[in-house]
Amino acid sequence: MDLPFVGISTFAKREYIKNWNNYKADVSIIGAPFDFGTQFRPGARFGPRAVREASTLFSFGHAGAYDHEDKKTYLDKSVKIVDLGDADIVHTDTVQSHHNICKAVKAALFAKSLPVVIGGDHSINIPCIEAYKDQGPFHLLQVDAHLDFVDERHGVRHGHGNPMRRAAEKDYVSGLTQVGIRNVSSTAKEGYEKAMEMGSDIISVRQAREIGMKNIANRIPKGERLYVTIDIDAFCPSIAPGTGTPSHGGFLYYEVLELLQSITLQNHIIGIDMVEVAPDYDPTGSTAILAAQILLNFLGFIFSNRVGL
Repeated sequence: MDLPFVGISTFAKREYIKNWNNYKADVSIIGAPFDFGTQFRPGARFGPRAVREASTLFSFGHAGAYDHEDKKTYLDKSVKIVDLGDADIVHTDTVQSHHNICKAVKAALFAKSLPVVIGGDHSINIPCIEAYKDQGPFHLLQVDAHLDFVDERHGVRHGHGNPMRRAAEKDYVSGLTQVGIRNVSSTAKEGYEKAMEMGSDIISVRQAREIGMKNIANRIPKGERLYVTIDIDAFCPSIAPGTGTPSHGGFLYYEVLELLQSITLQNHIIGIDMVEVAPDYDPTGSTAILAAQILLNFLGFIFSNRVGL
């Protein structure tokens, strides 16, 4: 029967690929168990394992997942998802660890596969974006509670408060849409001013609810290649307490899902990362389940509505 609790916990119980040099797949799952960029509560290094285990609950198999609302079957056998395991992490060595994460993403891109990286803290987005250096321009959508636009703090430029600033500096990142930003943040006033000066569209949760999630999608340049980074603290900690920097007033599940579904109708998704799941702060496991469910549904939308191949 291959029940969810039987066997090894690869993502959605899909095939594990040890050799990254010669494989074919539509989606490549990559673990990035790195949390040395964390400023407060660590633990996101255990995120990839937790999300993988949670994903077995949704191991649909070859039949896919039928959605009676959309009247569609998502992620059937025509979509090949593989699990590449984890990028190797060298404790206390940010440079080498980030290099290894970048190498894993490049392997997926070389295979013409969609990289889906499970962190780890949000600093892992920095090597992910680095991997796209020769891939042509793209827009970046960030779903997050925090702006993450710090330039440098006490000499630190590659922590989990820096990734969107590092991304905005890339000449191949055409712009940023930052959604869910709220409350006391990791970035001071100057960070917000600099982000807007560099072209960011910053939208809080309250603004998002007033505008409407579909209308937020309309603010993202249509037809552009799009990389999506999702910090689990974008969600309200009432449904996602398992994170190092929870921020009340966050999104609920269907709000983010509506945004993700909307962008797949107008943009070609070239990469995804899901970060900051720290399972030890949530003994119920619901945060990891939320992360897995979001990723699987998002992948279903992408391959059902594939835009701009």
